[in-house]
Amino acid sequence: MTDEKWNIKLWPPSFSEWSPQKAPSRQIAVLMSGGVDSSITAHLLKGDGWEVLGITMKIPISCNTNGRRCCGEGAAFICRELDIPHYFLDVTKVFQQLIIGPFRQSYAKGQTPNPCIDCNTFLKFSLVWDFLQESFGIRHLATGHYARVVKIDGQVCLGRAKDKTKDQSYSLYGIGRDRLRHLLLPLGEMTKEQVRKIAAGLYLSVAEKGESMELCFAGQGDYRTALTAADANQDGDITDMEGNKIGTHKGIANYTLGQRRGIGFAGGKPLYVGKIDARTNTIALGDREEVSRRTVKANRINSMIPEEPAIDRKVYGKIRSYGEPQPCKVVDVGETAITVEFDEPQFAPCHGQRLVLYDRSDNIIAGGTIV
Repeated sequence: MTDEKWNIKLWPPSFSEWSPQKAPSRQIAVLMSGGVDSSITAHLLKGDGWEVLGITMKIPISCNTNGRRCCGEGAAFICRELDIPHYFLDVTKVFQQLIIGPFRQSYAKGQTPNPCIDCNTFLKFSLVWDFLQESFGIRHLATGHYARVVKIDGQVCLGRAKDKTKDQSYSLYGIGRDRLRHLLLPLGEMTKEQVRKIAAGLYLSVAEKGESMELCFAGQGDYRTALTAADANQDGDITDMEGNKIGTHKGIANYTLGQRRGIGFAGGKPLYVGKIDARTNTIALGDREEVSRRTVKANRINSMIPEEPAIDRKVYGKIRSYGEPQPCKVVDVGETAITVEFDEPQFAPCHGQRLVLYDRSDNIIAGGTIV
């Protein structure tokens, strides 16, 4: 059982118990953070005839902070407003093991992890989904992510949202493609303004709630607060891109590739972190051209459209969650890795971040971890 291996624990119902009246094909669990997006997702599904169960993950906060937390009691009260059963799912232990631990290890190695993608890939859309199916018999899952589940010629794909400014498909590339048939993303065809308008019409308390922009387990604060002192505070050398010492840094975990602000060095022109070497405990600075790359390689590939991509195939890649996918060409494909060459140099590809490839129809082909 999923809960036995990872110590996932289901708390008693927040208000009313889950007592479904409809067939399993019309039952769905919604992962709810207490924000407006997941709240309206639950409302829309209920309005479409689904029997909805609200689930909120209880995660650890890895630092002392007074910041706003992204998951908690608010979700339970929203479910009561919507007349939906709600449960908390304690994932503290597995979250420490699969998300926070690797997050800290990556920064200590000079990498730039993406814990939100790891949470989606390894926890929400894997272990948690398995747990809900085992515990409640619910096969279908929904979230408030802005992305689309698209059916094309009998094949189910994951595509970009209608509202490109809110699109979150990049962070969902790690979902197993066999899961897509049972995944619902109602906000994929909507804009944020439409979602807030619906919430206001329902007089929901979250109608004007702000966005969650930072790490949930850092209490919505700076990621550095979630790092250990040993990771963050070992001074070392700052060099130029040729290896000549030009200053001193405050610990490699405080820096990411492409960073400009807060470096602690003024070079008379814009300089960015272009290299991070954990072995020598150094960071190197360069101008924008020096830290940009056309060729990007990724491993640990998850293929969403299995017959793609082929060598020399024209695709569109993203190396960060924001911005538009950029044209590139596949130059090498292996069993576990892929290499692409962008038409134009991409600014500071980060080891540990993700390369996600799209086709011309904005559907995800594959994605992996940049190396």
